[in-house]
Amino acid sequence: MTASVQHPPAEPLQELPPAPRGSLVKAELHRFRARRFIQVLAGIGVLGWAAAIIIGLFTFGTPTEADYAAAHAQVDRIIQENETYRQECLDDPPSDAPEGVPAEEVCGPPLTEADIGGVESFLGKAPFDLAASGTVGAVAFAGLASALAFVVGATWIGAEWSTRSIVALLFWAPRRMRVMGTKFGVLVAGATVLGIAAQVGWLIMAGILDAAVGTDEPLPDDFWGSLLQTQARGVLLVVLAAVLGFGLTSIVRNTGAALGIAFVYVVVIQLILGNAKPSWSPWLLGTNAAGLVMDGGVRLMFWDKVDYSADKLGQPVEYYLGNLQSGIFLTVVAVLLVGLGTVLFARRDMH
Repeated sequence: MTASVQHPPAEPLQELPPAPRGSLVKAELHRFRARRFIQVLAGIGVLGWAAAIIIGLFTFGTPTEADYAAAHAQVDRIIQENETYRQECLDDPPSDAPEGVPAEEVCGPPLTEADIGGVESFLGKAPFDLAASGTVGAVAFAGLASALAFVVGATWIGAEWSTRSIVALLFWAPRRMRVMGTKFGVLVAGATVLGIAAQVGWLIMAGILDAAVGTDEPLPDDFWGSLLQTQARGVLLVVLAAVLGFGLTSIVRNTGAALGIAFVYVVVIQLILGNAKPSWSPWLLGTNAAGLVMDGGVRLMFWDKVDYSADKLGQPVEYYLGNLQSGIFLTVVAVLLVGLGTVLFARRDMH
């Protein structure tokens, strides 16, 4: 019995199409958009934004003439009561008053309407003041978006370690530095979109409140310039927060551990240690976040350091923390965390 031999066909076989080569950037962008946790956070943010608009519409309103009259009466009563106490102090100065100090300085100047916040502070339902709330709202939205961005940055790389999908990804794209750089770039792009969306959301919310329950007073000439600069710094803060979360999680390789470290830092170091040692405030992340976003930076009072100079006897030392200084500090910390996480990622064994 002889075995039959199969001969190839006379005509050549048709060549197979080349294997498709996927783009790592496109794949990471798709993974970022499709991550369920990020979608849930975005949905919660939208719902919170809508709820804030509804609450604002009920909180603010247009006062009536009776409301203004009642507020004026309350302001006049407070000023009159204060003036009565002041006059009694002038007539009979305190016995423990320092010698040689005039009674006018001991009893203080007369109270004015501006000292107690004006009539608007005593209205039951005041109108929405866009001029006064513009930059304040931009800072608030930047802070909320930064908290979300930190969580997004942490889970963006932390989920890769928890599910071990980073190992499978390296089979397809074995160059670790390229993988890490792509993930970092996608995160920065996503955080930028988040920061811009938050500021656009504030503009829409402020526009709705101003149109529905706002004042008719014109805006200051420098309003939009100051607001847009604050919003731009707010977007930068959101990006830096995402990078901080990404870098910290890259080091500890666990999202829960990174969020726990962040919580301990905020509660123990930022609040407790910051209050115990005010002179350490310029080196704290939360203080620098405020210094970056706040219009004109922040001024810190070092109550643990007292200025005994001739003109400031007994006054706390004042420290100015500007926007540029805070931005540089946060950027350096973020770069160091990401750099350390990248080096460890490049050298660690993947199992």
